[in-house]
Amino acid sequence: MATVNHGSNSRIARFRRSQWIELVVRAAHTRRGKIGLIISGIVAVIAFLGPLVAPHSSLSFIGIPFSPASASMPLGGDILGRDVLSRVLDGGWLLLLMALGATAFGIVLGGVAGMAAAYLRGRSDSIIMRTVDVMLAFPALVFVLLLVSLVGPKLWLIMMAVGLVHAPAVARVLRSATLDVSERDYVRAVELQGVKSWKIMRQEILPNLVSPLMVEIGLRLTYSIVIMAGLAFLGFGQPPPSPNWGYMIQENRIGLSANSLAVIAPAALIALFTIGTNTFTDAVARVAIGLERSSGSSEDEVQASDVRLGTGVN
Repeated sequence: MATVNHGSNSRIARFRRSQWIELVVRAAHTRRGKIGLIISGIVAVIAFLGPLVAPHSSLSFIGIPFSPASASMPLGGDILGRDVLSRVLDGGWLLLLMALGATAFGIVLGGVAGMAAAYLRGRSDSIIMRTVDVMLAFPALVFVLLLVSLVGPKLWLIMMAVGLVHAPAVARVLRSATLDVSERDYVRAVELQGVKSWKIMRQEILPNLVSPLMVEIGLRLTYSIVIMAGLAFLGFGQPPPSPNWGYMIQENRIGLSANSLAVIAPAALIALFTIGTNTFTDAVARVAIGLERSSGSSEDEVQASDVRLGTGVN
């Protein structure tokens, strides 16, 4: 039986694990990536640092309802006469945190399910993918509303529900990628050593799923923001009077003709963050295509170097 040198495998594994850093750095240095990072970064700074610099309390009544922009209220007043600027500055941090949490939950759940289905195969694959098919039959917003209506509009439940609707799509993408990776020689070599399946998935397969994983993270973060803003617009979210960009659009839309900034400001921030994350995700996807085309030859160079040094596969 063939023997496998651990030094050769570890060098290839280190090469693979370093790809995620190279992927992000290369994407950030592209024109498209820079634009995406700048746009989404500005919105993130406004969301997380805004409460510290808000000129007024987001709950204080400063003027008359839908008052026009003035020196004391640069964006005017909302439906109850509260400062729109202060509410915009204080209304995004929780929305972004919940979106990040939902994205992380969906990526982890879907990633584990997709890798397990592809690598374990057989009955496990059948059960997991049939469950995925059933979940994909429900529209995302309808599925979240169903869960929230059954249990109640708790913030943790909304975050988990949004993450849950991401999991099926993530599972499908990573299952397809895992099927390809699991057939490669270095995975087969580790299997011959009797390494447990979960260790192979974590140490050998997962590092090689960085490209589709990074793209999915960007896409799911964008979808999380849109879904959560939509839920807030429908009244399922951070309870009033606490500010929320989605709910601000809903409550101020009746005064659009009197003070349009009360609606435009939160809507613009949601749109800009979505555009920024989408743009950076597209940059990551474009860079990933180039890295995948060159990864085969780079891995061959690593193996060839080991063979020349007498440390390759015998």
